[in-house]
Amino acid sequence: MTTRAPVRTATARTTARTATPRTTGASPRVPSRAGARTAPRPELRLVPGVGATRPRRRTASLLRHRRAPFVLLVVALLVVTTLGLLVLNTAIAVDSLKATQLRTANADRAEELQRLEQQVVSGSTPAELAREAAAVGLVPAGVAAHVVIAPDGSSALRGTPEPAPEPAPAAGAAPPGN
Repeated sequence: MTTRAPVRTATARTTARTATPRTTGASPRVPSRAGARTAPRPELRLVPGVGATRPRRRTASLLRHRRAPFVLLVVALLVVTTLGLLVLNTAIAVDSLKATQLRTANADRAEELQRLEQQVVSGSTPAELAREAAAVGLVPAGVAAHVVIAPDGSSALRGTPEPAPEPAPAAGAAPPGN
């Protein structure tokens, strides 16, 4: 904000100078110097048509031009930051989707593993093993005999071995010997 000093017209100055006579002493405004010549001061006049708006326009224009790089820098930073956040958000969303898919696949595999373990447990019981062996044609073994070897190297048979019984023909199977 600029302040303007009051401007006196040329006629008011000349009248003021002629109205007050000068003495050899000092003037109340300007101290006189011994032997110094007073040079006439230039007259200040208001030039019509030239307003105070022109320099202000130039100043505002210059300020706008000085601020332009800063404004462009701030706008560029905002755009880059926004794009960076968009890329980061997209990457996080993709990783989250992959993690969800992997968790689902892991749960499916855990269920499959539990099912297979249950099959092994249920298939390992003696009753189940006997049933499956009979289904494929195996028969239970009879009474077994033991060979015992003495410390001197002789051997002895203990028990009477019996042959296994003949398997029962399965339904729909061909009779043996054909």
